[in-house]
Amino acid sequence: MRFKTVASHTDIPRRTIRPAAKAGVVFIATLWSVSCGATEGGLGRQIAGTNVLPNAGIVAPTPITVVNLTQIYFDGTISAGRDVPIAGQTSLGLDGKISFTLASLLKTWDTGTGRWNFASGITVPYIWTKVEARLSGPRRGVAASDTASNLYDLYVTPITAGYHFSETSHIALSLNVWMPTGRYDEDDLANPSLNTWTFVPQVAYTKIFPESKWQLDMVAGLQLYTRNSATDYRNAPLFSLDVMGRRKFDNGVSVGLIVGTIQQLGSDNGPTADRLSGFKGRDWALGPVLTYDRKLAHDRSLSLGLRWVPTISSKNRLDSNDTVMATAALIF
Repeated sequence: MRFKTVASHTDIPRRTIRPAAKAGVVFIATLWSVSCGATEGGLGRQIAGTNVLPNAGIVAPTPITVVNLTQIYFDGTISAGRDVPIAGQTSLGLDGKISFTLASLLKTWDTGTGRWNFASGITVPYIWTKVEARLSGPRRGVAASDTASNLYDLYVTPITAGYHFSETSHIALSLNVWMPTGRYDEDDLANPSLNTWTFVPQVAYTKIFPESKWQLDMVAGLQLYTRNSATDYRNAPLFSLDVMGRRKFDNGVSVGLIVGTIQQLGSDNGPTADRLSGFKGRDWALGPVLTYDRKLAHDRSLSLGLRWVPTISSKNRLDSNDTVMATAALIF
């Protein structure tokens, strides 16, 4: 990607974008993922280490359309020594398995050749989840298991605003919304919905080091939850930060490392949360990432990615050694 950096000229030339740079715009609209722990039911909105992708801070300066498919598998546990809020009750520990499939469509708008560019997107998620719990409270010691498979809550990105500081430095600001469109039953342990609206303002930054062929991508976000009207439980705000560094090679392959964290800001509230002293949680994840970008015919390009980001530290969040994420994006 080439941008003018002359101080007296803020226009950006509308040139053909390299496949890797074109792919970057999709990831602003796919910075979701299901997560576990520190929220009611053991299911939140994000998994540490899955929110940042290549070129996260770049919104393409030319109008493009991106179709993205992501698959996430997560298998985690909260030890039996901890109480976990779920289905309006508490569980002595929790085991959760999740398979999450997300199909996204994103469009960058024709906003001219200035340093600002804009995009919008929508994601339709499908979830399979299995939860195993040992209930406490009135049903203390009762082992229970539940499985759900259905469309998950819809995710929309009304606006992403990208700014190009230079050819090698870019930032993108976005407002994202989870809508409670999935099926929800307060008596079920496993639900394909959180039954809350969640507003997620995010900032993403990309820094390219062309001489060394390294690239740094960072994404920070804040998750703001409404109250679950069925259980009177309200999740506290969550702060997330993912950082990825990659070494790029001439054949389109890149390898790197990702570190991610989710930190709860304050305590959850509601009758169940109050019994658990707010159920405040946090976690850290660290693991490798492999990507591949290829230019196709007719000005199309393909971007693939695979990562493994196990939990390295957690409190009141599901601890997982099996967090795997694969992505495929077609840009045209």
